[in-house]
Amino acid sequence: MENQQSIQRRLLTDPEAATYLGVSLSFLRQGRMEGRRANRSAGPPFIRLGNRAIRYDLQDLDSWLAANRREVA
Repeated sequence: MENQQSIQRRLLTDPEAATYLGVSLSFLRQGRMEGRRANRSAGPPFIRLGNRAIRYDLQDLDSWLAANRREVA
C-alpha cells in the first residue's frame, strides 16, 4: 500500500486558491460568473465537480500567474 502522505494535493478550493493567488474570493467568483470584461483581468481556469463544487488546479494557477505577469519597462 502506497504511503498516503506521499500524495500531494493539487486541487484547491475557492478560499485556498484566493489565498494562494492573493486575490479576494469575490474576484474568483465574479471571474467564473461573468467571464472576461473590459478593464478586468480574466480569472484563472477552474474545474466544476458536480453542481456546486469548484476546484482550481495548482498548475493552472501557476500558469495563470505567469501569463498575467507584467514587467516595468
